[in-house]
Amino acid sequence: MARSKTKTAFVCSDCGAEHAKWQGQCSSCAEWNTLSRVSVGPVPEARVGFAGTTAQIQKLNEVKADEAERISTTLQELDRVLGGGLVPGSVVLMGGDPGAGKSTLLLQMCTQLARSRGVLYVTGEESLHQMASRARRLELPLDGLDVAAETRAEVIAGHIETHKPDVVVLDSVQVLQMDGIDSTPGSVTQVRETAAFFTRLAKQTNTVIVLVGHITKEGGLAGPKVLEHMIDCFMMLDSPAGSRYRTLRGQKNRFGAVNELGVFAMTDQGMKEVANPSAIFLQRGDLDSPGSVATVTWEGTRPLLVELQALVDAVAAGYPKRVAVGLDQQRLAMHLAVMHRHCGITLADQDVFANVVGGVRIQETGADLALLLAVLSSFRDRVLPRDLIVFGELGLTGELRPVANGQERLREAAKHGFKQAVVPYANRPKKPLPDMVVHGVKNLAGALEVLSRF
Repeated sequence: MARSKTKTAFVCSDCGAEHAKWQGQCSSCAEWNTLSRVSVGPVPEARVGFAGTTAQIQKLNEVKADEAERISTTLQELDRVLGGGLVPGSVVLMGGDPGAGKSTLLLQMCTQLARSRGVLYVTGEESLHQMASRARRLELPLDGLDVAAETRAEVIAGHIETHKPDVVVLDSVQVLQMDGIDSTPGSVTQVRETAAFFTRLAKQTNTVIVLVGHITKEGGLAGPKVLEHMIDCFMMLDSPAGSRYRTLRGQKNRFGAVNELGVFAMTDQGMKEVANPSAIFLQRGDLDSPGSVATVTWEGTRPLLVELQALVDAVAAGYPKRVAVGLDQQRLAMHLAVMHRHCGITLADQDVFANVVGGVRIQETGADLALLLAVLSSFRDRVLPRDLIVFGELGLTGELRPVANGQERLREAAKHGFKQAVVPYANRPKKPLPDMVVHGVKNLAGALEVLSRF
């Protein structure tokens, strides 16, 4: 039989995008001179699958759709992001910055889970001695967890088929390699084929496989984009600079809510769960200052209270700056134009800086109104009431649109002692809330009118 020819591809070293021919700029991440030539060899048939029966065609109503029993990770915040726990036969991918705590969090999960389940932790980036030293430093139980230092996919698969664990952690996918592929570990071909290899193994053996992934300098997952399509759940562990808190956000989940957020604190004893994140991100100073306002953002299935801060200052030279940290900078510039057009307030000669306290990134539109009120508070040097909560989506015509889960947001704010609220008119509570005055407004001008009464 004729041997398949080796193909050539050009892969971006920053984002991992694959191109058929060389070009100066990567069409995926727009970086220049990052494409390198790699050889994509043929993958032997025996390497990409395992023996099994041929799939049979069935009617959809004949397929059993019973809810699979989830495996609790023993960490409530991690279970929340996963949608209730690990699903047997699923593949979970966790990414994050170096030093964010990926290995620490997974080691804590595995040592606790090994008390009642079969768990295998395979490390390819550090020695078993380093793992044991970290576990002893964190005072974790060591007797139940099976560990191995290995990078060859076929050998790891043999361990899985022999010991039949319920959960397997592979740290990390960038160091794994298959013998039948003529490329270095971490290359696009190796990452793609090893991920496909273990995805099929997880489905056939009903084993939970957790992969650890590296990220690029832009903060995205390293490797081919197809890697995110293969797996069932993708989580990103963020570590804001200078903060001991870590946020774990679900960016893809076939078995739960997307954009679910889990919060941890990095301590000497490892990663500790933060049961009430609102109390952490809403730690406001004793001195009231202009440019500060509290809002309620919706993260997955729960409300989260955060503080927005803004600073408006006269332009010293050149063009006015628009800087947003934790927010969409384009939306900031757009809303400043809305405020100018519909309220007659111009900041064309002012620098505007906005920040979400605590390193949280707000990805929804419910913070639009709070952002503008914080900017206006700084611009007019006027302190907003400490017990005021604000949320609402702002349209280009100046109208305030309702946001999802408005009643739950108000109840969460009332629980934390807020007495006043400015919200879209459609988000007014059907029944008055005890100890809270809710102002429902239809447009930005109405919100500014309410604000003038405080």
